[in-house]
Amino acid sequence: MSTRMSHVADGVPANAGVTILGSTGSIGGCALDVLARHPGRFHVAALTANRQVERLYEQCRRLRPRLAVMLDARAAEQLERLLRAAGLGIDVRAGAEGLEAAAALGDTVVAAIVGAAGLKPTLTAVRAGKRVLLANKEPLVMCGDLLIAEARAAGATLLPIDSEHNAIFQCMPHGFRAGEADASIRRIVLTCSGGPFRTLSSDALTHVTPEQACAHPNWVMGRKISVDSATLMNKGLELIEACRLFGVTPTQVEVVIHPQSVIHSMVEYNDGSVLAQLANPDMRIPIAHALAWPERIESGAASIDLPRIGRLDFAAPDIERFPCLRLAQQAAAVGGTAPAILNAANEEAVAAFLERRIAFTDIARVIEHALTLTPVHPDNALAAVLADDARAREYAHACIADVAPRMAQGAL
Repeated sequence: MSTRMSHVADGVPANAGVTILGSTGSIGGCALDVLARHPGRFHVAALTANRQVERLYEQCRRLRPRLAVMLDARAAEQLERLLRAAGLGIDVRAGAEGLEAAAALGDTVVAAIVGAAGLKPTLTAVRAGKRVLLANKEPLVMCGDLLIAEARAAGATLLPIDSEHNAIFQCMPHGFRAGEADASIRRIVLTCSGGPFRTLSSDALTHVTPEQACAHPNWVMGRKISVDSATLMNKGLELIEACRLFGVTPTQVEVVIHPQSVIHSMVEYNDGSVLAQLANPDMRIPIAHALAWPERIESGAASIDLPRIGRLDFAAPDIERFPCLRLAQQAAAVGGTAPAILNAANEEAVAAFLERRIAFTDIARVIEHALTLTPVHPDNALAAVLADDARAREYAHACIADVAPRMAQGAL
């Protein structure tokens, strides 16, 4: 059975059950806002979080899911006590097994867990034949071909809800299916805000703080993805994701700086036509699109005001100042487990930067170190992907350990 990602897909069932993997994050909050606008059309089946007990408790109290999951076991115990005291008979589970149980519930699964931790529950949802709304990039980056093959086998529907890939999907030909090349497409243009350091010099980049890196000019996002946006790694991961989701090669994907974040991405066809999706920078738009697709529903987002915006600017990215994009392009060209290695090293490097153990410019150094030392293997088996992910993290840790003392002494 093919992956259903075309206008002939079945519509959303009445009062569809929705599971949100990562409900306390920014994507989860946007998804819950959209669901609240359509109470007769959707209900919440399961909610999951890492450690934010109070926030998940409030969501459970308001939405009454069947299942609530905390990845952290102690947090799960706290949540269970709170729910019991409130007289709410909600099943509470913990850990990776709990996440996979949540992923098997409902009709639709919003996959919004940041990082590699979201891979296994996303695969569970796909294998269960769910309608899977992909917000986290890691499943497609780490083993996109495997994910798409599993979706085809199970009859799952894959729909992207990050703004760029949802925009591309909206511009794709009628009848498009995930992972299949379309000869009519010349290239995909991924737009990029440029992040908070778009005009900063190389020397100044060495001294930026986590707080500055997390202050995105256009989007409200979590800390990890905000740093990825500042290094342009986010765009590199999106390039890899686009190759796997839309059946194009790395040379067919162009990254363009677009500071206004109004055009969310474009598709150029072989006749020279370019289709673009425009909207205010509001994550509720792609979430609402995917939740109801192939229909459209109210998202809560404001209409775009083009006269107020006035102009749309574009520029090429500077891969000398932002080498993470170059490293991602290289990993995409190599293929196999190289993107998984890139992603693993990036996660470790970003965590170290947020903890002030390395400088902003060291993030790319750590990633390049891991990419250089970790052997690349075929990515057609989950075990191989996870093994190379683990090796890359070991090399990243070693590089971070070498840099951290100099950072602490102020030598960087």
